[in-house]
Amino acid sequence: MPKIKTCRAAAKRFKKTGSGKYKFRKSHSSHILTKKTTKRKRSYRLDQMIDQANMKEVRRLLPNG
Repeated sequence: MPKIKTCRAAAKRFKKTGSGKYKFRKSHSSHILTKKTTKRKRSYRLDQMIDQANMKEVRRLLPNG
């Protein structure tokens, strides 16, 4: 039986928390910031949690945590 491979692209984007959830960073926060509102830019700073609808897919991409 071969080893289960981790999807390296997903490993760079998602981190597992202590409670078993996965957190990620929002996109669109790196450039062309002048036209974006302060409220919008402020929301990009916060880490987000993966919702239950996508949890199964992320677990499949990251089998080893």
